[in-house]
Parts: sequence; C-alpha cells; structure tokens
Amino acid sequence: MKLSTRFARRAAIGLTAVSLLWWAVLHWANAPILIAFSTVKTPHAADSASKPVGVAADAIARGAYLARVGNCAGCHTAPGGAAYAGGRAIGTPFGAIYAGNLTPHATGLGGWSADDLWRAMHHGQSRSGRLLLPAFPYTEYTQVSRADTDAIWAYLQSLPPVEAATPAHELRWPFNTQTALLAWRALYFAPGQPPAQPPQGATVERGRYLVQGLGHCAACHSPRTALGGIKPQGDLAGGLMAAHGWLAPSLRSASQAGVAHWPVDDIVALLQVGTTRTAAALGPMAEVVAQSTQHLHPDDLQAMALYLKALPQDAAPVAFNSPKPPPDVALRESLNRGAQLYDKHCAQCHGDQGQGAVTASGQRAYPPLAGNRAVALTPVHNLVQVMLRGGFGPATAGNPQPFGMPPFAHVLTDEQIADILSYIRQAWGHTAPSVSHLDVLQARKLD
Repeated sequence: MKLSTRFARRAAIGLTAVSLLWWAVLHWANAPILIAFSTVKTPHAADSASKPVGVAADAIARGAYLARVGNCAGCHTAPGGAAYAGGRAIGTPFGAIYAGNLTPHATGLGGWSADDLWRAMHHGQSRSGRLLLPAFPYTEYTQVSRADTDAIWAYLQSLPPVEAATPAHELRWPFNTQTALLAWRALYFAPGQPPAQPPQGATVERGRYLVQGLGHCAACHSPRTALGGIKPQGDLAGGLMAAHGWLAPSLRSASQAGVAHWPVDDIVALLQVGTTRTAAALGPMAEVVAQSTQHLHPDDLQAMALYLKALPQDAAPVAFNSPKPPPDVALRESLNRGAQLYDKHCAQCHGDQGQGAVTASGQRAYPPLAGNRAVALTPVHNLVQVMLRGGFGPATAGNPQPFGMPPFAHVLTDEQIADILSYIRQAWGHTAPSVSHLDVLQARKLD
C-alpha cells in the first residue's frame, strides 16, 4: 500500500509538472521564442573593440547616454571591478544572481550582434536562445525602441574588452531551471510594443517611456508575488526589496513617495541633486541618483517629473495628526526611553522638535523629522536601515559634499534603536505604529 501510494504521488507530481510546461508553451504561442535548455555559451570570436565597424560616433554617444538612463553599470560592475565587466551579486529571495559581462570580450558580449541584444532586451533571451533571468529587467526593457537598443549595443561594443567570466548563479531548485523560467514568463511576461521612434521633449509621453522602459522604476517600486512577478495592478505601488532590507515606496501614494502634489522643480531636484527642501534620496535610490539620474538631460528630467506627477494616486491616510489611543504602560516606557535617547544622539542634528537644520547658505543639511512622511512609513525597513547603517545621500554636481548620518549599529542595541524610532513615529503629531526590537534584529540579519 505504501509503495503504491508513493508511486501515485510521484506520478501526480510528474503529471502536474508536464501539464504546467505544456500550459506555459501554449500560452507562449503568441511570442517568438527559441528554447534552449543548455546553459553553455557558444564561443565568441570578437575579443577586441574600439569603435564598431560602420557605427557612427554619435550613435555610440547616444548609446552611452541611454546606458546611463538605464543605470546599466550599476548592476554590471562589481565592487572594485572594471566598468560593465559584470560579476556583481544581486540578492533575490531565491538566491544570488550574478550580473553578466557586457564588454565585447568572449566572456561577455563578444560576437553579439545588434539583433542579439535586441532579443535579450525585448524578448528576454540570450544569443543562444536561453531564457534570461528576470533580475535582468527585460520585463521593462521590452518597452525600449529598437533604435535605442541599437545605440546601446553600439556603445557596449565600443568598450574595452575585459576578460571576466560570470560566476555561476546560486539559485535554489527549481528556480535555476529553464522549465521554471518558461512557466514564470507565461505568468508574468509578454513582449512589449515599443514605439518605432521614441518620444522626445519634456512631455508626459517621454517621461512614461523613460520611467517604464530604460529607467525600469517598476522593477523596485512594485509589489511582488511569492514567485517574483509584479502583482496585478501593482505597477509603481511600492515594493519590498527583501534581499536588501529596503522598501521602495509607492509612487502612487501621497503617504509614501507619490509626488502628485509636488512642484515639478522639486521632483527634478530630487532626481538631479538628490535632495530637496523636504526630502532626500538614501539607500538604493541614492545610488540611482549618483550613477544615473543626475546625468540626464534637463528635458528628460522634466519629462520624468511630469509623468511621475501625473500618476494616479491611491487613497491612503497619512499617519499625522489623527486621533490615537493613549499608549499602554510598556509603550509609554519605550517612548520615554526613546525621548531620552533621541535627545542624546539625534537632537543635535535633527533639532529638539524634529525641525532639521540648514546651513548658513540655506542648504538643507539634515532633513526635518517632524511631518516627514518617511518617518511614518510602514513597514519600517528604511528607518531601521538608516539607523543601523547610516544615511548617506548621493554626491552630485549640485550637492558634491552631502551631509550624512553615522551608523548606530555598533552604538545602540536593538531595543534602543526600536525605542528611538517608536518615539519619532509618535512625536510631533505623528501617529505611526511603534517599532519592535524584532524589526531591528531582522534587519541586522541581512549583514
């Protein structure tokens, strides 16, 4: 009886897997696809590069700019490594993924054609037809025009070739199989229909093209399912970057990072300088500003600002100045401890009343905490990260020496950090939920 039951169970699992595969194939029938289950790269001949033959210098320059827009170097450059040579580990809930070498060496894109790069960015397939992991955001890049993709190819082919084999991914089974990728794509991906000619000028349409395409903002700022796909109607609605411990807040909510009520100039300043009168880019967003958006043309920054400002906003209450029940004894004690710790470690920069500080020239040095929606943001990942690891804005042309906040990971205990954060989330009219020491402990485990 046990053997027959075990056999029946295995047969059912096998039948389910086969059914899922065929279901995926049938649902994928509307897209051009070459399925190759081998992960061995075909050898490439080109090991040298300067200017690709027959490619105009202006195409290379445009491709360099578009690669900046997409922040390609951000993922495809390992710490201390050569630019675009890959090797950087990208954490995911399913295991580590390593970014590939984009230089024209045999270990990278040597021998690739413009058609090959188009297939990768538009269809999510390698030169050999192998399905690419969606950590490479082809789900967004599929909206990029062929003309822009060709320009990026021209730029990448002009880079000095660097010999740098990509380390093997560290994904758990079955997420490391092509079969799983085929099923994932059937659920979450369909090739886009990009414009033949990209929209230009400081327009909402140009902003949509940049934000939804090369900018791939939705890759971080959208909620994910358990399988890693963007949830239905979740586009730009905020996403937890679980492997990094940061929350990419919703761009469609005034209580998170929505900017519908902001002046356009302030949105541009945040993308270009990294700081405004009331906000600052920290964490992963500071890296995006430093490496990508500060370098964008004024018209493109204006276009992105117009698009972000035009996004429909989800109704959500802001945790300020609303009635709150009196704290219980344990919370009252935590808030009292937090007030004392705040006075000792934080007030010198952020002010006794959380008002922040400016320099004699009027530059924002330390952001205000009172009325700051980032303080009231739930979940509390970003506040905990800043307390543990410090808050450092991007160094930009408009703010070359940003003020920073030191880390407190080795100065304060988990309980003390939780007390401070609970205090500032309840002080000065805030009514946000308190922070527990378990929230802090969980963030420490990411080290």
